[in-house]
Amino acid sequence: MIKNSIKELVDIDSPSGYTDNIIDYLIKHLKGMNYILSKTHKGALIVSTSDKPRYAVSGHIDTLGGMVKEIKGDGSLILTQIGGWPVNSFEGEYVSVMTSDGNRIRGTFLLQNPAAHVNRDVQSAKRDMSIMHVRLDAHTSSQKETLSLGISVGDFVFFDPRFEFTDTEYIKSRFMDDKACAGIMYDILINEYDSIKDVPISFFFSNYEEVGHGASAGFPDSIEELLVADMGVVGNGTEGNERYVSICAKDSSGPYDYKFRRELENLAIKNKLPYKTDVFPYYGSDGSAALRAGHDYRVALIGPGVSASHGVERVHMDGLKATKSLILKYIDARKN
Repeated sequence: MIKNSIKELVDIDSPSGYTDNIIDYLIKHLKGMNYILSKTHKGALIVSTSDKPRYAVSGHIDTLGGMVKEIKGDGSLILTQIGGWPVNSFEGEYVSVMTSDGNRIRGTFLLQNPAAHVNRDVQSAKRDMSIMHVRLDAHTSSQKETLSLGISVGDFVFFDPRFEFTDTEYIKSRFMDDKACAGIMYDILINEYDSIKDVPISFFFSNYEEVGHGASAGFPDSIEELLVADMGVVGNGTEGNERYVSICAKDSSGPYDYKFRRELENLAIKNKLPYKTDVFPYYGSDGSAALRAGHDYRVALIGPGVSASHGVERVHMDGLKATKSLILKYIDARKN
């Protein structure tokens, strides 16, 4: 099931720059099938039905995260962000620090001086990275003691996703951007081989989307059309809905290919898929990166509606199923 595929990927920490484990996991589970697998020099994974694919579906497996920027005198950590995430949404989250020797050390991302009984500004202080820290769950009260734990500047910090599947068929979890669509792609490759095997297509698992250059390079030279699967925005001023697939007409990088978008809308109508056409004002995608890099592709963007994007996110099975169905209907239309 889609939710199981998503959960498998959510369980593997993969902030931008630390994605080898999740790519290796995908390779392990796909290499026994009749696909052509390859990796780009940057470490993205390409899974193809043909040695000269004409079409591509792209989703990203990298997520938001953190990195140790500084070890303070009291042994706590100052972080730098990986990707753009709202500090207030991540405050209080449990984290794991991955040391260079492979140990995980637990901690919590907090405001500095977070005790309400000694800090009158706990509620009013504007949350930004300059006043946040990681309190380590280790016996340390000095920089020297933290260094002795094996922690150093440049270590990756993983935020707990807190995956939960509700009895109302919602998935509540961080990193539905874009583990939701990556999970859909993985599910299609595992369970829908007969539906896609006759179409010359690649599935591109991008690994640097959250920092802006995931799909700027690495596609097979034969690609002429790119369908990007990424989250649909749900919020004020948008049409998005968690129980629908969003079809993006325009984001901050400009409009997507009009004819391609209209084709997807017509496929959704014909197949009675719940969809919303939308404009995302503060959003860029792997499609944006590919176009900015100068690739001569027709590009469209779809994805399930995601509530509270880059925060404590939520999707619904209806939106996930609609997104999967639209991808499959798109692929089926390329058989002719």
